[in-house]
Order: sequence, then C-alpha cells, then structure tokens
Amino acid sequence: MESDISRPGKPTDNATWESFNGRLRQECLNENWFPSLTDAEQKIGSWRTLYNQVRPHSALGWSIPYDYARKHAASSHLKPEIE
Repeated sequence: MESDISRPGKPTDNATWESFNGRLRQECLNENWFPSLTDAEQKIGSWRTLYNQVRPHSALGWSIPYDYARKHAASSHLKPEIE
C-alpha cells in the first residue's frame, strides 16, 4: 500500500488510508483516554494487534489479516511479512 498524503478536503485521494484513519479514530482514539505517551503506545498497540490479527475484515472475505497473509504466502511460496 502506497502512503500518499491526501490533499485537504480531498479524502478520496487515498480512500484506503482515509478508511483506516476513520477506523483508528472511531475504534481506538475516541474510545480511550491517554494520560501518558507510554499508555498511548500500549493502548494503540493493543488495538493494532486486534485489528491485524484477531478481527475479520470484509475486504478479505471475512478472514483475519494474519490468516489471509499466511494462506496467500503459502500458495505463492513467499514468507508473510507480518508484525
């Protein structure tokens, strides 16, 4: 995924990133209070793990991203690059 910066007022410049940013804000940032940087790192890290390894995604046929990457890496004989 290429990380282009969207122009102000043009969220459709990069709809994938805008969708992710909306989810991050709605599901993590708006739901938590971060009294310190360490607390923010822990809470956002936990959300990232949930998002990438536990939560099914409709764009992946309701698969978990980790499983989807592993399945496709096995079929293409590539090693998955997963954090």
